[in-house]
Amino acid sequence: MDKYSALLKSVTFRFSKSAPQYWADLGCGSGVFTKALADNLPLQSQIFAFDKIEQQLPDKMGNNISVVFRKLNFEIQDLGYSNLDGILMANSLHFAKEKEALIRKLEVNFKNTPRFLVIEYDRTQPNQWVPYPVLFEELREIFNTLDYQIIEKTGELKSVYGGIMYACFVSKN
Repeated sequence: MDKYSALLKSVTFRFSKSAPQYWADLGCGSGVFTKALADNLPLQSQIFAFDKIEQQLPDKMGNNISVVFRKLNFEIQDLGYSNLDGILMANSLHFAKEKEALIRKLEVNFKNTPRFLVIEYDRTQPNQWVPYPVLFEELREIFNTLDYQIIEKTGELKSVYGGIMYACFVSKN
């Protein structure tokens, strides 16, 4: 298990390991965290991977999980799903200037309770790769404002770019 799968494993213990799940990975890039999520989902699950740049992801990843890629800018376009069990935002929320508005917009995509896995850099200074950084405490405030009851930092990992990345599980209940 690689370090990214291990980082998500600290969160995915909360998920049912028997029923297939349907997840979206927003800003999937080359699929590093898509694979990490696939390593932790039950058999017959599916991940819908979105990025605004065309990506070549395998049809199956991790635990033989089906992966469907779609080119889409999640900030301005609708995902087009209403049956998701969760949304992974790994190093993608920091591209959204209006984080609360984005989260509200994404809530319509959930089958039941909105659940997010958020991976972000714990930093305050913006740069070209992290234009709108979000410290964990800021993330907690954003989700508290939106009436989420569970906002739990579940792990940290040293970033190869310096600083710390954190993993956070967020749910309405």
